Amino acid sequence: YEMLRQFIDGSDEIEGLLVVVVASQAFLSDQRLGLNRYEALKLRIWDDVRDKTRQNPFAPMVRLTDQTTVFAESSLLAKVGSRKEDVQHQRVIESLRAGVPSPGVVQALGCPQPMVKSKFQQMLQDAQASIHKGWTTKGMLIEGGFGTGKSHLLESLRRMALESRFVCSKVVISKETPLYSPAMMFRSAIEAADIPEKRGDVLTEVAADLNFKSPQYANFYEWVHRQGGEIDGRFAASVFLYERMVNDPELSHRIIRFWAGDPLTDAEIKRLLKSCDASVSYRFERVSPMEMALQRFKFVSRLMIAAGYAGWILLIDEAEIIGRYSFKQRAQSYAELARWLGRLEASSFADLGYKSGLAAVMALTDDFQSAILDEKGDREKVPEKLRESGSETDLVLSRQAEQGMRLIECERIPLVGPYDQLVEEIYHKIRAIHGAAYGWEPPQVPTIERLSSTRMREYVKGWITEWD
Repeated sequence: YEMLRQFIDGSDEIEGLLVVVVASQAFLSDQRLGLNRYEALKLRIWDDVRDKTRQNPFAPMVRLTDQTTVFAESSLLAKVGSRKEDVQHQRVIESLRAGVPSPGVVQALGCPQPMVKSKFQQMLQDAQASIHKGWTTKGMLIEGGFGTGKSHLLESLRRMALESRFVCSKVVISKETPLYSPAMMFRSAIEAADIPEKRGDVLTEVAADLNFKSPQYANFYEWVHRQGGEIDGRFAASVFLYERMVNDPELSHRIIRFWAGDPLTDAEIKRLLKSCDASVSYRFERVSPMEMALQRFKFVSRLMIAAGYAGWILLIDEAEIIGRYSFKQRAQSYAELARWLGRLEASSFADLGYKSGLAAVMALTDDFQSAILDEKGDREKVPEKLRESGSETDLVLSRQAEQGMRLIECERIPLVGPYDQLVEEIYHKIRAIHGAAYGWEPPQVPTIERLSSTRMREYVKGWITEWD
């Protein structure tokens, strides 16, 4: 009894807990030794003895009965014994109930967007071949309303990227991660990066995988040290220092943090080079924070390839947040959208997808064009207002923003809605999963009215609510 009491007191820190106690009838009925005599335990599980203003929070999960036929010991233990096999099914149902596209949900249900997946597979191949072919990888822009499966699709694409040996980052546009700021985008992308078959800090893992004698590393070293190349000399110096001082844990960590976006002063780099007797002299140009962030994207992607990975894929969600920005921020965001899709009118120095193994998929809502470009008037107002200033910087931004808006109009890929056959397939899959998760045979339930406007999330929520 004391063990049970202590266990119940500690169980409020355990999520999703179900405790089953199989005990003799005396547990309930014996007046001298039974539950009735152990007040501390009784107060925790027997609602009748509690103050009615403080209901037992465990009451919905507590069953006290002397009807042994209801919970026969053998069948109860058999069900408890099978729970290990059903945990994955329960996780899938919990994710579907909450509307969260977990990896388990994607694995169980698949992804009914064959055209998007086919284009994404081609994008992966283009990104991997971009270094040798010398081209810019074109990104993808997908659109869909709330509940149409954008998040589910992005999770499916994340799995595909990881299975193809790409490092993959899902970046959600927000106040903390504005699309118009490459520096903040880089920070978020590094923090959110998943690396195939590994866990932990992505750049630490990537650096650990570098083989200084491999042909991939030799190509990377030559590229980063190329005179007049695409990357600032600070990155070349850091690569030299990391290779020369790889056995110095403190210095290695500082170099990796510099690659991840932390500052490392020019004076400090020069001091470290001098201590290593570097025979090569490195020249550090004056570089703006924006340029440095853009170069970091390309540098880190090439570093990942040097470590044996296929490249770096970014999945950028909720790009419709652009519509809430100020005028200048919206203009910059349209330009950045064009950059991520590999269509920016700029030199290869600023083109992230040029010979880098880096590519992106962007997702926004299906009403963005009508609400922002049309009703808000961005299509005409943004270029006009920028040209009025007369500055060369604003004229360039005007052209780039126009390119981004044209891509939203012409290049977006709409998600396929829930057609009848798909609804039936998903229904039977979820019904089977719900049955396996809770050890029962779910009855057939009526599906909500099938209209062209009905979203898949509404169907799924309706079925699970009925079965629950």
